[in-house]
Amino acid sequence: MNKKPRPAGDATQGAPRRDYRYFDLVMVGFVAVYVCSNLIGPAKAVRMDLPLIGTATFGAAVLFFPITYIFGDILTEVYGYAKARRVIWAGFAAMAFAAFMAWVVVQLPPAPGWPHQAAYEVAFGNTWRIVLASLVAYSCGEFVNAFVLAKMKLATRGRHLWARTIGSTVAGQGVDSLLFYPLAFWNSGIIPNELVAQLMLSQWIAKTLIEAAFTPITYQVVGFLKRAEHEDWYDRETDFNPFRL
Repeated sequence: MNKKPRPAGDATQGAPRRDYRYFDLVMVGFVAVYVCSNLIGPAKAVRMDLPLIGTATFGAAVLFFPITYIFGDILTEVYGYAKARRVIWAGFAAMAFAAFMAWVVVQLPPAPGWPHQAAYEVAFGNTWRIVLASLVAYSCGEFVNAFVLAKMKLATRGRHLWARTIGSTVAGQGVDSLLFYPLAFWNSGIIPNELVAQLMLSQWIAKTLIEAAFTPITYQVVGFLKRAEHEDWYDRETDFNPFRL
């Protein structure tokens, strides 16, 4: 016999204290998308002609980074803020290690005759500045996203998921975009300064639109996980301190 999801009033202090079938998979997906989108995409500015919008300039990572916010919404909606907080810190640690590894590999002396050291340095030589900016922006943006969604869930009594996911993304992505591009690229020589503000604004708008476009999929994933995990967490007594694990 299938179990029913927990009632809304079954929240206790902190994170849920039980095992879940799919939580680890969601966490791995979140961390993988976050690390890849921050190492591969940010340094490339893209210009495309888009229907109804015209010519738009944006960072290449904008196509993939919003998926981390979708994962964040799913985590907070189903498992609660405390579980999402652990995943956010897992992403932080993974990105820090990836940056350290990239720095070590760049610094290692190339073998005689290996012709790609210069290209490797172009691709990964600025990793530390990008990563530090990413970690600051990511930490602030993701925690704002999770906090806003959790509070909106209480305020709406679990209704209007679309408003919670989009509203939290507007707040979280706004903080992320405001911090990341100036910290990563101002006076960096990678992206001209006159493009930084344009990329920052276009990234915020684009990520929010992508989140909105993915709303039907978010509904399906959230519904599936709530049924499969028998969980629908409400953060009534959660400690929202971002530095707790």
